[in-house]
Amino acid sequence: MQTITTSPAPDAPAQHLLSRASGADHSLLQRARQRAQAEQLPFSGSVTPLEAWQLITDGAARLVDVRSAEECKFVGHVAQAINIPWATGLSLNRNVRFVKELETKGGGKNAILLLLCRSGKRSTEAASAATQAGFTSVFNVLEGFEGDLNRLHQRGSEGGWRYWNLPWEQD
Repeated sequence: MQTITTSPAPDAPAQHLLSRASGADHSLLQRARQRAQAEQLPFSGSVTPLEAWQLITDGAARLVDVRSAEECKFVGHVAQAINIPWATGLSLNRNVRFVKELETKGGGKNAILLLLCRSGKRSTEAASAATQAGFTSVFNVLEGFEGDLNRLHQRGSEGGWRYWNLPWEQD
């Protein structure tokens, strides 16, 4: 297994923005909840990758990677994340055990959970389902692990966990 671990360099995008995201953990989550209400989201809210990392390193939240095990293994993953796939297999069939696994592995329905996928789309669906199942503090990580597609239909240059040079590793 090869491990690649990165940390923000002084000139990395994360260095400048992390200082803006720092502060009391509860205020990050409170702002995310307020944005969610304004946008009428069906879950607690969304946080940026930088805000998510701040919450994780402060021990205020748990990161749940909802990508398939194969994506985590071959594309890379955050070492601190719990992997609970929202969908599995090549056809990405919905994981019917997702909510139960989230409750068991995530720390219960009142835990503060940050859901991460490739681009922020599956994690939005998963956050909605979890909230509908009674979870009280489920947040989507905007941009996901790889970010959106650029004009060349490639990921990695339009936001995402890796783009912001946050710690990750690859098997």
